[in-house]
Parts: sequence; structure tokens; C-alpha cells
Amino acid sequence: MTKILKSYFYWTYPRGCFHYDVLVTLILAFIFVTPHIPGWDFGDKPPRAAGPPHPIQVVGDGGRGFIVTVQATDVNLSLNTTASNMAVKKALRKAIEPVTGDAVAVERWETFQDAQGNWTWRVWARR
Repeated sequence: MTKILKSYFYWTYPRGCFHYDVLVTLILAFIFVTPHIPGWDFGDKPPRAAGPPHPIQVVGDGGRGFIVTVQATDVNLSLNTTASNMAVKKALRKAIEPVTGDAVAVERWETFQDAQGNWTWRVWARR
């Protein structure tokens, strides 16, 4: 028994023999079974990016940039407060970042109610 385990450890069997096939089967079983065992994920799963709960609409602005429409509930800013321009730009940029990327500059914005009566931000931005 010790001789067999030692030869398995040092992989001394030629291709095509029974013991070689057992080793390959054990390796493949390890590869395909361990991700499904709780606690054996090895921490290599990619993090899930938290996207916005509502759809974001992006349209071109005639070559000057783009116009992004985002629900007010997706922006971490209250419409009732009087925030500084920098705070509004920062909150809007963070809200549209999942769609536009992080290299975007917010130029101007406005709020309006859409057809369903939800408050919405319209943001003009450029790269």
C-alpha cells in the first residue's frame, strides 16, 4: 500500500494505465467539485458590482458629450436640500459612474418629473 501511495505522490505511472487514469480523475474531481462545497471557494470569485436599481438612459449630445437620465432615488442626494454645486456634481458622478466609467466630468444638470411622476435627474457630461 505504501508503494502505491508513494508512486501516486511522485506520479510514476505511464500514461494510459489504470493508476494514471485514477490520478487524472481525482484531479478533475477536485477542480470541478470543490467550487460547489461551501467554504471551499478559495476567495477567487470576482466581486459583484453593485449597479443601479433602475435603468440609466444615455444619449449623445451632438458630439459635445452625452446626456444621462437617472432616477432621483439612485442619486445619494435629497432634492429638498440645498447642497453645494460640488456635492451635487460628486453625487451625480457617483450615480452615473457604473454606466459612463470613472473618467467623466459632470457639466450641468436639471431635475424633472417623468411620465410616471418619478423625480429624475438629467445630467450633461463629457469625457
